[in-house]
Amino acid sequence: MEKRLVRSRKNRMIGGVCGGIAEHLGTDPTVVRLIWAVTTLFWGTGIILYLLAWAVIPEEK
Repeated sequence: MEKRLVRSRKNRMIGGVCGGIAEHLGTDPTVVRLIWAVTTLFWGTGIILYLLAWAVIPEEK
């Protein structure tokens, strides 16, 4: 079975993007959220990337 990247419904804080990426990579969602927070704080691109991912990645069924 092919593993697809989808937004998570159960590991959701805002839109499920970090939870979906964590499930796809097989890691803890907290790690992905921390990486996103660091990216946002230091480079300012995290919010734009999150919104873009929210629009592009489909929600799990």
